[in-house]
Amino acid sequence: MANPSSHKTAEPALAALQRLPSGIEESSVFRSLFIAYPDALLLVDQAGGIVLANPSAASLLGFAVDELVGLNVDALVPDSIRPRHAAYREAYGRAPRARPMGTQMELVAKRKDGSEVMVEIALSPLQSHGLPFVVAAIRDIGAYPRVKQALQRARYSDYLAQLGRLAVDTRDPQVMLDHVPTIAAEALEVEVAMVLLLESSRLEFRVASGVGLVPGEEIGARIAGHANTPPGFVFAEAQPVEVPDYGSERRFAVPQAYLDAGLVSALAVPFYDRGRFIGVLTVHSRQAKRFGDEELRFLESLSNLLATSLQRVQTEEALSHAQRLESVGQLTGGIAHDFNNLLTVIQGNLQVLEELPAIAQDGYAQQLVGAAARASRRGAELTGKLLAFSRRQMLQPNAVDPHAMLHSLADMLRRTLDQRIGIAIDATPDCPPVLADPGQLESALLNIAINARDAMPEGGTLHFRAEACGALPREVLNELGDAGEHGSFVAISVADSGTGMTEEVKERAFEPFFTTKEAGRGTGLGLSTVYGFVKQSKGAIAIATQPGAGTTVTLYLPQLFDAAPPAAPDDDREQALPAGLRVMLVEDDAEVRKVVHTFLATLGCDVVAAENAEQALVQMESDTGAFDVLLSDIALGPGMRGTRLAAEAQQRFPRLAILLMSGFSSELLDADREAPPSWELLRKPYSRAELARALARVLAARP
Repeated sequence: MANPSSHKTAEPALAALQRLPSGIEESSVFRSLFIAYPDALLLVDQAGGIVLANPSAASLLGFAVDELVGLNVDALVPDSIRPRHAAYREAYGRAPRARPMGTQMELVAKRKDGSEVMVEIALSPLQSHGLPFVVAAIRDIGAYPRVKQALQRARYSDYLAQLGRLAVDTRDPQVMLDHVPTIAAEALEVEVAMVLLLESSRLEFRVASGVGLVPGEEIGARIAGHANTPPGFVFAEAQPVEVPDYGSERRFAVPQAYLDAGLVSALAVPFYDRGRFIGVLTVHSRQAKRFGDEELRFLESLSNLLATSLQRVQTEEALSHAQRLESVGQLTGGIAHDFNNLLTVIQGNLQVLEELPAIAQDGYAQQLVGAAARASRRGAELTGKLLAFSRRQMLQPNAVDPHAMLHSLADMLRRTLDQRIGIAIDATPDCPPVLADPGQLESALLNIAINARDAMPEGGTLHFRAEACGALPREVLNELGDAGEHGSFVAISVADSGTGMTEEVKERAFEPFFTTKEAGRGTGLGLSTVYGFVKQSKGAIAIATQPGAGTTVTLYLPQLFDAAPPAAPDDDREQALPAGLRVMLVEDDAEVRKVVHTFLATLGCDVVAAENAEQALVQMESDTGAFDVLLSDIALGPGMRGTRLAAEAQQRFPRLAILLMSGFSSELLDADREAPPSWELLRKPYSRAELARALARVLAARP
């Protein structure tokens, strides 16, 4: 018999039932509730057999109610996890309690026809009420519009991350050309997608790649480039073109093949090589479709990635080894600017979405937001790698103790590398400190260690060494010039006992995208990243190697004298700001402007926004209240730049605090050289907490 205390929670309900109108029985109320409940309800016995099922369960799972009764719940679980599910169910039976399921993973129910549906499940045992059953409440979460929208954005982010990784991994432009239409068609759920490249004559297009192509537009086919053709119209308009219905299209002549193939709707976007129109990415659907802003941004991102890849190949073919390094660096700066603006919008909206009360209480929505946030962080990491080898990353040089860093790195590597790889350290505590960005130096040494691991597939020895340089090798002196003759350096080396390099491989070791690893195992950015970091740190790098005798990579970094203790890093907490802080926000990208405006508003700021410097100055002069902070992007389109705006605004309003931002690291580097100490520079993408801390710093530092 159950403990009487266990019935306390049921007492209010029982009291209410006692007040039911006459003629209405308790059992009929419960039966009606069970039948009418909108979510699927299953009453399950201790062996997992279904005792009762309501009509909502039958509808969700595709069974008749009578078919569900007597069925074991294991039959409703996908085949891949059914053995584990039986164990989970048995464990739950030993210690039943009311709880939700799926907080740490996605739950899927199997329908009668074999299809699957994403669900939430809540379990409520009835043992405490003297009944040997468990009630399972099941909800179809795919029906939530908000969740569908978040899921769609997460899908687009994942597709872009996939293509971004491919853009880094491949050197063959045809690979990118082949993948872009496939990804576009799959992501947007359309039947036809193709890439058309404008010929050098600029009079016609060539079909470079595609899926589901119609007769007359096979790969290699030529299409006239005048404005009465679909691609020619995009060329003439120089902007995205949407076609809601080919049957009523009057802006250009619709090919008869389109109508014969049953194509109804389309979306086309132009793409450019350094401002020059080079082609069109277009998708077609046999169903009437409305392509919204999300779809447009996705297709534009695909085309930008494709254009960037084509740029890279053309540049590499035109330049020598050294010239390629510099040229790719310039390209990546532009990629970083566009990507970081995109990531600012994605991450900012995800943060706002995550904090909405309805989302905060929805476990599955939180999972979706988390997946999208992780995808955007992977994009930020990719951008960071590109900036590293282009020597355009923002470094924060500080005193670094080589002895402490190498021992810390070795501890981490011992836990992660193959146990057959031994690690040795030769660095004394009195080794002089170096002037370098601690995080970037650690990342550089880790990249070298990973390359060394791959060169020792059967195991070996990884040897770290750090020492002050008495005399620099000749090749290093030649590379450093005057800095090498008059400066003091510390040599930090990583040596392996692996396969070594040929002379040809050694000569190309620092070349971006060059790799000797099999496809899918390397990006070719590792040593390029290290090279860029060392050069930007005013140091040098050298490789000593021989086939079969291992490789030693040595970093020569400036020695630091009279080092001050390193500053404590900022934590992730938001800085409290004065209530009603007046901020002049200047950002030419409308989506970024919207996200930053939301951040500032939630921080309690009074925000006035402008899309260019000229508007901002007019607003600041005419506004009756004084502004506390100018928050401006550096690149503001064809007009006045953010740095000039900041200088002019502070001259007119001496008490104005200045915070500049950019997704283009070279812009931040340039601004850093000319900015007064009271100005702050903020790199995109950033979180609301990072924005709050930067605002607090400029307020404290203002004149």
